[in-house]
Amino acid sequence: MTKRNGERPPVPETLPVPVVDAHTHLDACGAKTPEQVREVLDRAAAAGVDRVVTVADDLDAARWAAEAATWDDRVFAAVALHPTRTSTFGEVEQAELARLAERPRVVAIGETGLDYYWDYAPKTAQHEAFRWHIDLAKRVGKPLMIHDRDAHDDILAVLDAEGAPSTVVFHCFSGDLSFARACVERGFVLSFAGTATFRNAHALREAARWVPEDHVLVETDAPFLTPHPYRGRPNEPYCANYTLRDLATLRETDLGELATKITRNAERVFGLRDAVKS
Repeated sequence: MTKRNGERPPVPETLPVPVVDAHTHLDACGAKTPEQVREVLDRAAAAGVDRVVTVADDLDAARWAAEAATWDDRVFAAVALHPTRTSTFGEVEQAELARLAERPRVVAIGETGLDYYWDYAPKTAQHEAFRWHIDLAKRVGKPLMIHDRDAHDDILAVLDAEGAPSTVVFHCFSGDLSFARACVERGFVLSFAGTATFRNAHALREAARWVPEDHVLVETDAPFLTPHPYRGRPNEPYCANYTLRDLATLRETDLGELATKITRNAERVFGLRDAVKS
């Protein structure tokens, strides 16, 4: 996890076409109240980031995210228990997450998966929780949002064994070209964060250059992973603008065309238009 220091990056020139921040943590950005959420979303809108999916990593955050999604039409939520928090994961937690997952503005089950970097939860507990979240995503008919840290092969093995939901999103995709191909072959969507702009992330940038446009999302994972050239400074949803601009340059494509495609992908993947109508 990158240490954050200093002031937020400047709000960049607005994008020619608005995009969705597919994965952020508004509460961790310091936006605890409806007024604070509105301030963060107003900054994002000024940069052309017009909607966000705020993501939970524990039960309290899941309750908060589901509620925050009712405060502002630009906010949607995802709920799950982060793999590093699964050492205690029983019927109480499962019942609460299942209840929250049914709410119309909860548009994904996540973030869930496997994390072999941190030693906060046993692998057996992580695997059991991951399988339960896969089943929940299929039961409620919502996309599964994957957290994958140093666990590429096991993530795919579990998804293959359990049968992946119809829509799977790899949040903050961190694999190389070979892993990207394996994911895309399975129909999965890859969401790129500020890490894809880091100049020393050669294998990741090669993957980001290759991924077919129908399989691409952009995210911040704010307040973490601030994109180049502001790495290490506090991140917010408006910084998805920087990542998108870098991706357009990397992929040698028109910024507006890429923004349009990524917006359509987000609307399709998360069912945003249907969630608004609910």
